[in-house]
Amino acid sequence: MSLPDLGVDWIKAKIDTGARTSSLHAFDILEFEQDGETWVRFKVKPWQDSQEDAVVVECPVHDRRAVRSSSGHAQERLVVELMIRLVDREVLAEVTLSNRDEMGFRMLIGREALRQGFSVDPARSFLGGRAPREARRRNRGKA
Repeated sequence: MSLPDLGVDWIKAKIDTGARTSSLHAFDILEFEQDGETWVRFKVKPWQDSQEDAVVVECPVHDRRAVRSSSGHAQERLVVELMIRLVDREVLAEVTLSNRDEMGFRMLIGREALRQGFSVDPARSFLGGRAPREARRRNRGKA
């Protein structure tokens, strides 16, 4: 999976049909005003335990939502719209920004993104292929 508009060629993502909105690991989140609109600046770290290939992103804030985590805690999160590439398709998705540093996946793909022409087969994995070996090594911190 990739975030082409951000220059992130590979990011470890998981399909989560229990989540309505997709979620991205973001840190150093800072809201600011630009041309009378609320924008957000944040960093995306595609690899766990590594600052390598970290990307600084600036984009308009699309919304704010109360999101309930799997543990039942509600938290207000910023929502941005990002182009995501799954398999060989690009779709525009609403994505909440959250700290997923302790999670195994940098991103969750929720139902709203999947409704744009994808079906889920829970018996199969990596239908879009695996990241190249170098990318997998980076994700394990062995680059």
